Amino acid sequence: MKKAVQRILTLALLLLFASTVLASGAAGLDAEEAMKKLMDGNRRFVSESYDRGDIGPGRRAEISKGQRPFAVIVDCSDSRVVPEFIFDQGLGDLFVIRTAGNIVDDIAIGSVEYAVNHLGVRLVLVLGHDDCGAVKATVAGGKAEGHIDAILQAIRPAVAVARQQPGNLLDNAIVQNVELVVRRLQSAQPVLAQALQTGDLKIVGGVYRLKEGSVDWRLPQPLQQSPR
Repeated sequence: MKKAVQRILTLALLLLFASTVLASGAAGLDAEEAMKKLMDGNRRFVSESYDRGDIGPGRRAEISKGQRPFAVIVDCSDSRVVPEFIFDQGLGDLFVIRTAGNIVDDIAIGSVEYAVNHLGVRLVLVLGHDDCGAVKATVAGGKAEGHIDAILQAIRPAVAVARQQPGNLLDNAIVQNVELVVRRLQSAQPVLAQALQTGDLKIVGGVYRLKEGSVDWRLPQPLQQSPR
């Protein structure tokens, strides 16, 4: 009986190991290669020259054995911002974490850490978007009902910085919110911060343009200290 149990446990460990090995390469892409893949996919999306990411039965059978996403996308929950479409990718290509305002708490950070540590992903993109309702509500001020106020609280430091900048307040706040989340992920100890130090990880930000369909990768200077 004991030998049978041991064989079952051994088989389970072997299957787990095989799944981890399959996933660990993150499709064999480093951060720069993953970034190029996202940029190329977004260009196809904008020009409507889709590759039509694989979502067929063959792909489903393949990824049932283990996942190998090549990038993490920390995205807003907004229904208009769908990473698999925006970057023209298929099943199993992206590890997506979505919250209103693309903010992160400990659970979201832990999800990013899982993708980096256990799936071998080397690129994290924090993706904001224009006309973001969560940022817009934070700019408007006041207190929201229920747990929604926790979202506004997380975005307020970015809005405080944006108020000190020239130009459109909402647009600046959206960009600053992306930068704030990027900085929080970059400083998350021990997993993400150490991976950045060793050069095994890159964390970047972008803003998706709803009408154009393009991602603006040209973000301004790093987030400044919020005014006291």
